[in-house]
Amino acid sequence: MPPRITLPPLTRALLLALLALSTLNAILRTRMWTTLAQSQPPPPTASKLVATAANYLSSPSLAVPYLVLVPITSLRYPWTFLSAALVENNVVSLAISGGVLWVGGRYLERAWGSKGFAKFVFFVTVIPNILTFSFYATWHIITPTPEFPTPIQGLLALSASFLVALKQLTPDHTVSLFKGAIKLRIKHLPALFTLANIISGPLLGTETAFWLSLLGFFTSWIYLRFYRATDINASSAATGGQGATMTGDPSDAFSFASFFPDAFHPFLSPVCDAIYSALVQMKLCAPFSPESVEAGNARSRSEGLPSLLNGGGGGGRRAEAERRRALALKALDQRLNAAAAATGPGSGPGGASASASATTEERTAEDVVAAQGVQAT
Repeated sequence: MPPRITLPPLTRALLLALLALSTLNAILRTRMWTTLAQSQPPPPTASKLVATAANYLSSPSLAVPYLVLVPITSLRYPWTFLSAALVENNVVSLAISGGVLWVGGRYLERAWGSKGFAKFVFFVTVIPNILTFSFYATWHIITPTPEFPTPIQGLLALSASFLVALKQLTPDHTVSLFKGAIKLRIKHLPALFTLANIISGPLLGTETAFWLSLLGFFTSWIYLRFYRATDINASSAATGGQGATMTGDPSDAFSFASFFPDAFHPFLSPVCDAIYSALVQMKLCAPFSPESVEAGNARSRSEGLPSLLNGGGGGGRRAEAERRRALALKALDQRLNAAAAATGPGSGPGGASASASATTEERTAEDVVAAQGVQAT
């Protein structure tokens, strides 16, 4: 029998909502398109028929204002600031968005839990939609408003945010494409994705993709960097052996400059440091202490992609327990080697005491390993 694939509850709900809202949108657009086509003379040539079909996919006149964001009009439907992210206009974009939700949602919800994942999805979809809506609404107010304003919809902001979150959890992981012909590090994917949408937006006429991907990138990084609460393992030296909650992610591997190649760091780091200092002075974010930076660096090294993808809920805790158990085993091996060297042929009269000490060290290390095994379960 093929392996059973299970999805966490919120990821499953988002996938179903994406399919349901996109299907409803397609039905309503088809009805409007059919009504519009019947009210006009039939196109005399095949080329005009193709143009009319293409108009079904791209025309803002067919936007459904109570499903997607239409500047100014959708103010009467406030739920569209969330629902617009789960509406796609064509099968290709629907398949891509579904794949993003399947992979990214399954991974992140298992890593953070449903509650933490829900907060993340809410912030990184609603805030970019509000900002993009405000920009277009302001533009239409100060300029001659077109008869049909540009609709705002799609999962691009959430897609960019998923890449940022994956970068936080697996900064050193490498993705291989085309049987290893192309290798990309996850930490560079968010910037590449955003850059691709910045370039393709003006060229393909999808300028909303430019704003949604860019704002999704910034919103998710700011939220994860400064505001998301994270549990620190009770064994962390930064907390003196006590469990604690750390706000944000102060690790060096999640700095803004780390999203870009090393050649850009000398130029980006001073600018980012100056902006960060200004935000701290304005009390918009709290400064990171050296202890929290150390804890963040240790935590970023302990997380891993395979453990989170293969495990269920609490994958991060399992990864930490396994890491600590591996360290205890390594310490045991080093102590046994040292004891063997001390009780060698040239050890002299002190060999018996060294052997007794080695036995004590071995028992201590075994106790540590056993304790770590209990914590892992």
